[in-house]
Amino acid sequence: MRTVVLILVIFFFAPVVQARMTAETIVKDAFDYWRGEASVSTTIMTIHRPDWERSMTIEAWTRGDADSLFVITHPAKDKGNGTLKISNGMWMYNPKVNRVIKLPPSMMSQGWQGSDFSNNDLAKTDSLIKDYVHTLADTTLHQGKTVYGITSMPKMDAPVIWGMIKLKIREDHILLSETFFDEDLQPVKTMTAWDLKMTGDKLFPMKWKMQKSDAADEYTQLVYEKIEFKNHLNNRIFTRTHLKNPGF
Repeated sequence: MRTVVLILVIFFFAPVVQARMTAETIVKDAFDYWRGEASVSTTIMTIHRPDWERSMTIEAWTRGDADSLFVITHPAKDKGNGTLKISNGMWMYNPKVNRVIKLPPSMMSQGWQGSDFSNNDLAKTDSLIKDYVHTLADTTLHQGKTVYGITSMPKMDAPVIWGMIKLKIREDHILLSETFFDEDLQPVKTMTAWDLKMTGDKLFPMKWKMQKSDAADEYTQLVYEKIEFKNHLNNRIFTRTHLKNPGF
């Protein structure tokens, strides 16, 4: 009798466990594909509001799932402003006051340089993997490829601000969209990616947009001028010295 019950349990719950494992794998593979082992890029960030708009050029370096450096090169008035993340620590540099300031963990969820992309978004931190439980919700098609709809719910006591995240990920690991919900499960903002192009031997979306859910005319757009994926980057890049003097 005990054997029969065990077989029934496995029969009914195995698909659920398998779906969860599949969803977690899909998210992890997409995250790894997005970041790569390391990358160097130049992007144009445009912050758009109903009555103004400003753009800046950013040089960025990322390594693994924990290290990143972002430095503004244009316009002149913002040149040199940057953010460094090493593991769980984050620092900001402002050349006008010539100070490197260590930021508290709570700042990771704040908008970078007043944009709609948070420090977490830009640094591509692995909080989504560590702090959420992922479920496969549906599948659709995009340009002939399967797209997985993933619903991600925060783990108990996870140090996160989002009550839910919904993702659209293609079968070739390309993240097409990510919608963030508050604790009441109301949508706050959505990131979409498009303009897929080959960068070396890798297909990558060259345009990203973070759109506020309650304001159609408020968004931030990232356009990659170039991005190069590498096997490794020198340790000296991810230092406070390099944050202050990135070499341009």
